[in-house]
Amino acid sequence: MSATTVVNVLTVDVEEYFHPNSMDGVLEPARWDQVPHRVEGNTRRVLDLLSEQGTRATFFVLGWVAERWPDLVREIARRGHEVASHGYAHRLVYKLGPEKFRDDVRRGKGHLEDCLGAPVAGFRAASYSIVSSTLWALDILVEEGFQYDSSIFPIHHDIYGIPGFSRFPVRIRCGAGEIIEIPPSTVRMLGRNLPVAGGGYFRLFPYWLTSRSIQRINTRDRAAAMVYVHPWEFDTEQPRLAANGRARFRQYVNLRSTEPKVRRLLREWRFAPIRDVVMAAPPTDYVDLTGAGAFAGTGLQFQRRAVGRSAMGASGA
Repeated sequence: MSATTVVNVLTVDVEEYFHPNSMDGVLEPARWDQVPHRVEGNTRRVLDLLSEQGTRATFFVLGWVAERWPDLVREIARRGHEVASHGYAHRLVYKLGPEKFRDDVRRGKGHLEDCLGAPVAGFRAASYSIVSSTLWALDILVEEGFQYDSSIFPIHHDIYGIPGFSRFPVRIRCGAGEIIEIPPSTVRMLGRNLPVAGGGYFRLFPYWLTSRSIQRINTRDRAAAMVYVHPWEFDTEQPRLAANGRARFRQYVNLRSTEPKVRRLLREWRFAPIRDVVMAAPPTDYVDLTGAGAFAGTGLQFQRRAVGRSAMGASGA
């Protein structure tokens, strides 16, 4: 498979600069409407950039944003992009619990569908917070009508991650039914999965590393890569929040590099929304969470029953 023939996946998480969970506790939700808002302008900036390059993407939009800027959601769809759900208030799944998670998911999806007058198929949890202890969230997503999820990051991280999970899209069989899981892209290096294609990793790593990683995924793994960005990452003038050093580093490192890197990425690689890549040719590999022992108690290793190759490549870590 030639890298030039692969269509990769581009995703945008539409949220405000104060929504990243590393900033939790810095600005309480009760104050979100009392501070300057920048998400509308920043998202339109991303939309204009994609229009310039003739690229379409999947936009995971917070319900909180859709509630306040419904015309923005409609504009995203009008320009040919896919609209998917990012929940309502950007809360970590494992801090919500099942009941509050369902409420958040239902509220977020409802606002998007009210804006669009059409169903929303995809979901991405705040900070990829479907982890080994929150797999119950997948049943809720199935019950709430989602066809796919992109919330499991197969890496080690202090906020998220299931390192032993598939690096590529798989069907997940859970008690409520089936859902397709689409992990963010990683490359396998020195026995570990290295995150290479989004957020702070995209800003921190040199461009050549991201580009070579996409090439490696396209050619060696015979798969499409999935890149993710946030509108606030394009905004060098965003208000600086009084967070701790780690949070400030994650939020503000190399913000000036985002737009030039994305422009180069769009020139050198082909991208499309999830609906046109993964969902157009769904994976056949699956993870079965319905039987006893289907998921190891360590929280790291899955028993996968491979029955084919996924749309974005072979499954497995």
